[in-house]
Amino acid sequence: MPLGLTLLVVASILILFGVGHQVLDRMRLNDKTALLFMTGIFIGGLLPDISFGDRFSINLGGAVIPFILAVYLFIKAGTGKEKGRAVLASLAAGAAIYLAGRLLPHEPETIMIDPNYVYGIMAGIIAYLFGRSRRSSFIAGIMGVILADIAQGIENIIRGIPAPVRLGSAGAVDTVVISGFLAVLLAEVVGELRERLQGGTEKKHMRFDHAEFTSAIGAEDVSEEKVSEESEPVENWCEVDEEVDVLEDDDYPVKEGDQ
Repeated sequence: MPLGLTLLVVASILILFGVGHQVLDRMRLNDKTALLFMTGIFIGGLLPDISFGDRFSINLGGAVIPFILAVYLFIKAGTGKEKGRAVLASLAAGAAIYLAGRLLPHEPETIMIDPNYVYGIMAGIIAYLFGRSRRSSFIAGIMGVILADIAQGIENIIRGIPAPVRLGSAGAVDTVVISGFLAVLLAEVVGELRERLQGGTEKKHMRFDHAEFTSAIGAEDVSEEKVSEESEPVENWCEVDEEVDVLEDDDYPVKEGDQ
């Protein structure tokens, strides 16, 4: 079984056993929706390409369903800034795959690793570096692969190359799955480490003031002045000693029905 399909099976089993729900929540996905998309990509990857004439074909598992998933997550992106990062990261990942296709040997037997794996790893890393959040990284990991195929097809048409344009076929499922999973994994691991470091150092002097967290450094002097000027005790703020988790664009609490 190809690596991409194997990863889909493993990820589906983990979700069924309750692993990774926190990541899905931050991506605005529930377990049923995630399993539905992964099943569609798995089955679609096993089906033959859908041909539109002799020069163009598209694969359900390698292009159509991943594209729908990327659009679905893009619509659910929390802010315009996050959407902008997703677009930028997608273009960067697509350009990297397109250029890598020019530099890597065209004969797979001449290199030690399958080129599709190289494309997936490269796209996943770049998608995270530009996307940063879990959703943006995953979107870019998927769209980068699809955009690279589209760019190749446009080049074939402009230059009159007789090679047919195939979107999502010839190992693209492996590339899409590896890229998307790697981007999310990097965003999750690095994001958690950064949040823990920030929560343990920069946020230790935080206090809760009028429903917002602000710096508590120098707050003692200000509070004493307020108490001396006013007869009533200050009740609108209190000291917070516990660590504060830093929320990213995709870390806002998921409301019921938001998924």
